Amino acid sequence: MISLNCFVFCHILYIILSYIHMSAVLICNISKEIYGNIVIKEMTVPLFFYFLGGRGDNGSPIIVFPEFPAFGEITDGEFHNVLTYLTSVPSLSSTGVGFILVIDRRQDRWAAVKGTLLRIAGSFPGNLQLVLILRPTTLLQRTLSDILFKFNKDEFKMKVPVIMLSSITELHSYIDRSQLTQELGGTQEYCHEKWISHRTAIEGFALMVKKTAQTLQSFGTELAETELPNEIQATTILLSTHTNKKDKMKEDLLVALGQGSRLLESINEPVVRDPDHNMNQDELENLATVQRLLSQLDETERAFDEFWVRHQTKLEQCLQLRHFEHNYREVSWKLALLDQVSEKLATFSEVGISPAHADHILCELTTYEERVVSSLAHEGDELIQNSHYAEDSIQPKCSELRSINEDVSSNLRAKKDHLLKAMELHHCLERASKWVDDGIYLLASQPVDKCQSHEGAELALKELERYLDNSGQNQLTDLSTIWSDYEAVLNQQFRDQVEKVFQKQSSMQEMFDKRRVSLKKLAAKQTRPVQPVAPRPEFVLSVPYHGGFSSQGNGQLQNGDSNSRHASLSEEEENLAVLRRHVMNELLETERAYVEELLCVLQGYASEMDSAAMAHLIPAPLQNKKEVLFGNMSEIYHFHERTFLRELEQYTDCPELVGRCFLERMTDLQIYEKYCHNKPRSESLWRQCSDCAFFQECQKKLEHKLGLDSYLLKPVQRITKYQLLLKEMLKYSKSCEGADDLQEALTAILGILKAVNDSMHLIAITGYEGNMSELGKLLMQGSFSVWTEHKKGHAKVKDLARFKPMQRHLFLHEKALLFCKRREENGEGYEKAPSYSFKQSLNMSAVGITENAKGDNKKFEIWCNSREEVYIVQAQTAEVKTTWVNEIRKVLTTQLEACRGTERGCSLKSITKCWNKASLSLDASEEHDGYSSAEDPLNSDPEDDNGKKLCAGKYTVMADYEKGAQELSVKSGDMVQLVKEGDDGQWFVRNLSSSKEGWIAAANLITLIGKSKSCQSLTSSGIQTNNPK
Repeated sequence: MISLNCFVFCHILYIILSYIHMSAVLICNISKEIYGNIVIKEMTVPLFFYFLGGRGDNGSPIIVFPEFPAFGEITDGEFHNVLTYLTSVPSLSSTGVGFILVIDRRQDRWAAVKGTLLRIAGSFPGNLQLVLILRPTTLLQRTLSDILFKFNKDEFKMKVPVIMLSSITELHSYIDRSQLTQELGGTQEYCHEKWISHRTAIEGFALMVKKTAQTLQSFGTELAETELPNEIQATTILLSTHTNKKDKMKEDLLVALGQGSRLLESINEPVVRDPDHNMNQDELENLATVQRLLSQLDETERAFDEFWVRHQTKLEQCLQLRHFEHNYREVSWKLALLDQVSEKLATFSEVGISPAHADHILCELTTYEERVVSSLAHEGDELIQNSHYAEDSIQPKCSELRSINEDVSSNLRAKKDHLLKAMELHHCLERASKWVDDGIYLLASQPVDKCQSHEGAELALKELERYLDNSGQNQLTDLSTIWSDYEAVLNQQFRDQVEKVFQKQSSMQEMFDKRRVSLKKLAAKQTRPVQPVAPRPEFVLSVPYHGGFSSQGNGQLQNGDSNSRHASLSEEEENLAVLRRHVMNELLETERAYVEELLCVLQGYASEMDSAAMAHLIPAPLQNKKEVLFGNMSEIYHFHERTFLRELEQYTDCPELVGRCFLERMTDLQIYEKYCHNKPRSESLWRQCSDCAFFQECQKKLEHKLGLDSYLLKPVQRITKYQLLLKEMLKYSKSCEGADDLQEALTAILGILKAVNDSMHLIAITGYEGNMSELGKLLMQGSFSVWTEHKKGHAKVKDLARFKPMQRHLFLHEKALLFCKRREENGEGYEKAPSYSFKQSLNMSAVGITENAKGDNKKFEIWCNSREEVYIVQAQTAEVKTTWVNEIRKVLTTQLEACRGTERGCSLKSITKCWNKASLSLDASEEHDGYSSAEDPLNSDPEDDNGKKLCAGKYTVMADYEKGAQELSVKSGDMVQLVKEGDDGQWFVRNLSSSKEGWIAAANLITLIGKSKSCQSLTSSGIQTNNPK
């Protein structure tokens, strides 16, 4: 095998060397690649001469020196480099004939002709056959050229003919027109940029071919000189290493072949475009060179593939040999192992501490039995069949292996029967334990207050009887039966486990008996007439009892009932404690699962986005978008894993106090707001890339049934789950020490959820040009039906669409109220979130509110500019309206208190001056209902106990009022202005219609408007307004 492999290697090496030789010839023909690249870069700037590609009659290459006024400025080094490169481009056979130089100086002077000839004579690196000069065409320069050329001919030291030509026609007598460009009267098409492009591509291809050949040679030498290892791991590593290098070599070959094919297509492009096109000699030589290189690459690739197949076969056979030798050496070790296994089975008595543990042991023994059979008996047969080793030494060992294997199998079957019996008892205990737990939960879930009635007691009693009747196989029989049936598998640990379950079952049955007795008494007592008592709040019985039961209004209850209720109280406390533990267990278990799921996502998806091995699977839209896709999930994970979960576990024994944990970490839990704000962007990115191979590969590795989008939703679901668990815990802890903390934590969590929900709507507003952060905190948001009314003078103008309300979404901030129009929802998931177009805003410092409008308990009014603009707002329900009205009143109250604080620091004079600036109005129309309330802080000032508080401004009289002594007569609709406040509740006012002044009883005015509700608002100056109905 080795000699054959060496022969193949020598063959491939010969091909490689030939390949290198051909590449070297090519490199030699087109000059060194580095040097050539430098020259080509120089030629792309000044076109002072070029290689036409045409040929003379005897095949001489033609180099043209075109018109170039700055020829004299070219340095000697640059001139020499470019000329040397051009003379190396044609084939050796063409350059041997000699070059024909065509120098075009028709638009130049004799000095330029002379300078060109001197440079060529001193620097031309190749053989010259003929020099043709198109002399200057002007009369003076042409005459000078003829005369001076004859006198200076010897100075040029040219060994070849130098011919002065007067016209292009004379040039055509020396060179055929088909070999000249159009500038020289020929027909050949020449593009200097295209020629440069082809030369650059050919040289780059030749360089790649050379490097590939060198790499192949080095790799072949390495394979030939590699010694085969004597170990399995080393052989495996060597095979993997050589395979990886082979794959890299194949990639290089394919890249080289691809580049050569593209270059060949580029050279053939004129022929493909025009089948009648005739290539010049230079193009034909380029075509032949590239074809020769491609042919050699193809041949080399085939030879390399044949060589690799043989080398790979050799390495695989070596690996098989090493495995065989290793297995053979293990036979003696396994013979000793069988003796140890037999001894172990003789003393084996493990039955497992649980069904899962016992099942695991059973599977392990079964697997071991199969392993013994497959790895010992069958391996012996395989060794005998293998002709690499002597059968005489293997046969006796195989017989011994079969005999020992039969003994081991017999012992294993006995132990399997033993374990099956243990598993049977394990399952019985498991069913009994679950039946007991369910029974305790049933006792705890029966509300004691509902059992006080005759029907409730009977229903609860039937529920208990039904549960006991359905016990079936779940209930354990007496212990003596268990001891006798499972004596073979019972060890001390197993006995303790059985006794523990049996004792738990007995305790549960005793609790059932007590509950049944209590329920029967309650059901029997309800047959006597009982005086009605006040309703009892839910879970009031959960308060610890410290004495005889008594309560106002239920003195008819007898002492027997009090004792029964006292027993119920203790039992109810136990039940509630069980329920609290259930809720706490669910909180902790779901929290641990949540942390594990977050870690799984971060490691299985987020980290893989930074993996170089997975980079090729990530689509362009997903690249560098990890922060968009996962948001701050990493921050959430670290908070829960390092802090929150550990602190929750400290409340395992006192679940009713877990609210404190939430309160202490409420600030940290606000990180969910950032995650929820990013969720729309994350879901949009997911929808764009959900079908990409990267996500599919990650899901496959993690063995997840659900996609990543389901796990990205986990944080949103988790923050929502907390409020449900806190509600459940609070339900069972109302009389406990931590009830207030639970209620506060629940309120705070709901606040976070509301803030998240509100802000998600807020970021969807479009068209608002201001800075929303300047509007203050977002307090509420919701959709309403809105009508508008505008007052011009004493007339009211209603919108044309008065009876068709506008649908508006309102956003209440601390400083402004925004009116927006809700747009249609498009897309799916978070992309289906609505958008809002901004319509207008009202400054909260300039609005007022009327609680009831049009007698509709779902409508209220928001108005400004002394009711010149009125917005009638209809909520979906009366409760929503009440909530909004209360919230707006809080904002107005806060502003009013701030204004009052400012006013207290001002003098009476400054206050009087500002009266004329504030306009407070009341509408005489009964169309708008206001509101007032004794609980309203705006109407309950300590200084206003006996009369109406002085408020500067203008008022509209709402009813006729006939004057008394020293009083002013007013009529409904008159506009009056408050001047000063007098004694005994009198106000001195000025009638703005008649300019008369006088006193009006403030008490009468209050009496006049006291029967109706009032509308209170804050003007832009912060002064309170009371609008009577």
